[in-house]
Amino acid sequence: MAKPKRLYRCKDCGAQTPQWAGRCSDCGAWNSLEEEVQLASSTATSQTTIAKHTGYAGEQKSEVQSLSEVTSEQAVRWTTGLSELDRVLGGGLVTGSVVLIGGDPGIGKSTLLLQAMAIMAKTSGISPLYISGEESLQQIRLRAERLQLEKTPVDLLAETHIEQIIATAHSRKPQVMVIDSIQTVFTELLQSAPGTVAQVRESAAQLVRFAKSSGTTLILVGHVTKQGALAGPRVLEHMVDSVLYFEGDTSTRFRILRAVKNRFGAVNELGVFSMTELGLKEVSNPSAIFLSRGENSLSGSVVTVIREGSRPMLVEVQALVDDSPLGNPRRVSVGLDQNRLAMLLAILHRHGGITCSDQDVFINVVGGVKLSETGADLAVLAAVISSLRNKPIPRDWILFGEVGLTGEIRPVQAGEERIRDAAKHGFAHAIVPAANAPRKSIKGINVIAVRHLSEAIDAMINA
Repeated sequence: MAKPKRLYRCKDCGAQTPQWAGRCSDCGAWNSLEEEVQLASSTATSQTTIAKHTGYAGEQKSEVQSLSEVTSEQAVRWTTGLSELDRVLGGGLVTGSVVLIGGDPGIGKSTLLLQAMAIMAKTSGISPLYISGEESLQQIRLRAERLQLEKTPVDLLAETHIEQIIATAHSRKPQVMVIDSIQTVFTELLQSAPGTVAQVRESAAQLVRFAKSSGTTLILVGHVTKQGALAGPRVLEHMVDSVLYFEGDTSTRFRILRAVKNRFGAVNELGVFSMTELGLKEVSNPSAIFLSRGENSLSGSVVTVIREGSRPMLVEVQALVDDSPLGNPRRVSVGLDQNRLAMLLAILHRHGGITCSDQDVFINVVGGVKLSETGADLAVLAAVISSLRNKPIPRDWILFGEVGLTGEIRPVQAGEERIRDAAKHGFAHAIVPAANAPRKSIKGINVIAVRHLSEAIDAMINA
């Protein structure tokens, strides 16, 4: 039986070479050669090699089917027992799916998954297998005792050898399996160290192949880079069915779980958790925690309605505008893209007649929320104007809308739903785009429809 061949491929140009070199001979890039494994070309040899290293036989040969003959069966989902996690997943874990979850160190990824596995094993009778490559079984036991989950029937395994992991899973047949984390496992097909691009890609490929063939639901934990992106090859995100990001500042107790890819549900769905001594607790009404303001109206504070996935959420945007002692005034934003802030200030100067060229502008979104949509543009400018002129906007006012480069206030998605959600939280006045104005009046809230930035500024001044 032929052994798998090792080769090195340039990640920039794709050139192949049988030996590693510091520089690619085709494109001239330095340190761009990555180790890969190439199985024998024959089908029988390939399946035999895979079966030897993974512990299970190859898949059966696929057949061509007509689209009209394919049945659309409803996917079976396992509820995790955490409604916020189920919301982000689109209703629960789908059998045979692969989920990749990433986040900063210490953010609570292992705590969340251990809680979910314990609840599933206790309430649904599911047999989960938690595989840790970073912690020992004693460390997991200590975490379980802190979470008061030490008596739940969760199987544990401390292993980093991918072939041994798949062989164990093939024999025990777990319904849900967690790999914590994918950067710690390695395959004997490659000689590179664990955590390298080649090892992560090949190990994930074997795990995905096992999950699809056996119907096991697989959850992979991934490290993130300093920029907040998942570490490792980008192809890893294309191989899995769902990609979740666990966000939040470790100095605060709130955590946000965001879906950026989901083949079985909506993307950009959001789940909010609170870190306590007994683990992560669900926050069913996140708008309440993000709106914990004082009783008095303060300048530079504005509330807006953003839409995360399938639900609207109220957040507070704060601005501080002050005289700058520097030649180049500072533009600092937390939770908002800094380039978008610069663009909005230019629009405010050109179409609103208000300049901040000699002012330092600081923007903060309360609660660690990141504004990923353009519906908060009007609220950001309102907070800047309020701080610049030291004129508070009343606490029962709410604003949302996209601001275009020509100064027009453009509509946003689900505008009427946002207005109704604001009315439920006690807001009495709303400045919204004219295209989002409801056809029928909404009880308890006065809607002010504007078409241009100048109209919005006049409405805020007269508030």
